[in-house]
Amino acid sequence: MQINLTGHHVDITPALREYVDTKFAKLERHFDHINNVHVILNVEKLLQKAEATLHLNGGEVFATSEHQDMYAAIDSLIDKLDRQVIKHKEKLRKH
Repeated sequence: MQINLTGHHVDITPALREYVDTKFAKLERHFDHINNVHVILNVEKLLQKAEATLHLNGGEVFATSEHQDMYAAIDSLIDKLDRQVIKHKEKLRKH
């Protein structure tokens, strides 16, 4: 799985990159057909925003999350993506 990490008005520190990599590794345990991921981290005044597009076999999954803390925004984003990936996996199983 390839992760493209982009920052708007935020520096992508090694710690932040490692945190994102660790969290997305959790997603890959649930569904191993994730081809690549595009993550955008954005800071708008006091709001930290994280959004991601996952390119999967058989479709795409997109989610966005906002919080005052970037790490909390990433956690929330991963939870949303996790639910969507599991739903996508179940759809594939039914066909």
